[in-house]
Amino acid sequence: MASRKKQLLYIDCCIRGDKSRTRRLADAFLGELEPRGEFEIERLFLTEEALFPLFGDFFLKREKLLEQGRLDHPRFSYAHQFAKADRLVVAAPFWDLSVPALLKIYIENISVQDITFGCDTDRGLLYGMCEAEKLLFLTTRGGAYENSPLETGIPFMRNLSSFFGIGQFDFVAADGLDLLFEPPETILKRAINEALALAKIW
Repeated sequence: MASRKKQLLYIDCCIRGDKSRTRRLADAFLGELEPRGEFEIERLFLTEEALFPLFGDFFLKREKLLEQGRLDHPRFSYAHQFAKADRLVVAAPFWDLSVPALLKIYIENISVQDITFGCDTDRGLLYGMCEAEKLLFLTTRGGAYENSPLETGIPFMRNLSSFFGIGQFDFVAADGLDLLFEPPETILKRAINEALALAKIW
């Protein structure tokens, strides 16, 4: 009997679409992974989704569903999809020192108690409930922010991985693409090569 393919959820928050350098990085990684046949890849393009921030009636309706224990409601489909994936790949550019608001809105929508995280009320502790073994974050930056305290996108994604109970966090970043210290294509190709090398062992 053939073994079950691992479910890989690719979350694309590449705001510039087909012109996105971050998407080129992601396409290279997934292109290296796909021929191995180990993964069933599901692609979620956030720019094509009807995502809303949690406020007003949209927030209150969610709270009511949670109070009623209706975790099977379609409102929580993103959370279930995220929680059940075996592997996660998130692609998003560096944006205002972090990640785009669209990705943060998506994260608001998947952060659901008893789906992606749980709470030990006796000890007042939160714990992750996601099945993913690994999360890979792919990003590109126009400025020079490698190892800078102003770069908060990678720490944000790393902390979220830990919060959701994901065992391993990896990232690949192309830095300084718009500074012209090196040709942008040289920088991007170096990051792509790093992603390709990671794909071989990921």
